[in-house]
Amino acid sequence: MAKLTREQKIELYVKRKQGQTLPSLSAEYKINKKNIAYLIRLIDKHGFDILNSGKNKYYSLELKLEAINKVILDGQSIIGTAIEYGLSSDGMLLNWINSYKENGYVIVEKTKGRPSTMNKKDQFNKKYEDMTPEEKIKYLEEKNQYLEAEVEYLKKLRAAVQARKNRQPKKK
Repeated sequence: MAKLTREQKIELYVKRKQGQTLPSLSAEYKINKKNIAYLIRLIDKHGFDILNSGKNKYYSLELKLEAINKVILDGQSIIGTAIEYGLSSDGMLLNWINSYKENGYVIVEKTKGRPSTMNKKDQFNKKYEDMTPEEKIKYLEEKNQYLEAEVEYLKKLRAAVQARKNRQPKKK
């Protein structure tokens, strides 16, 4: 239903209440009949104020868990529960339930925004002298591993250069 503006949704609601059929409204607005029926029920329950919500509405973890429990534990319908909580679509609640089941019955809150490009290790550089003995050992092991990888890379690079020199015919 994101395709429709608030005014179009109100207009659609009024036309439906005046007796226009779902198939004709579906053809006119080019949206699914199921979505129109959901919108009508949502406005009937919450009024036109439900249409004022912005694009990115935030739903708390408690609200999500409460809605999921009503469906899973209490056996209420997904559509009825979604309308009760004023969700923009019943598919949103279905996605919450599927994610809840996939993550071992734990609600995982998605982080917003772009992930940091800076490595966490780089953010907290300590001086070697200020490190604890365990941190020093870990630091030296990581540095050793890095240097060993660098040596292996240089060996392969030297071998590739040598092979290329051997392949070229000598000039007279």
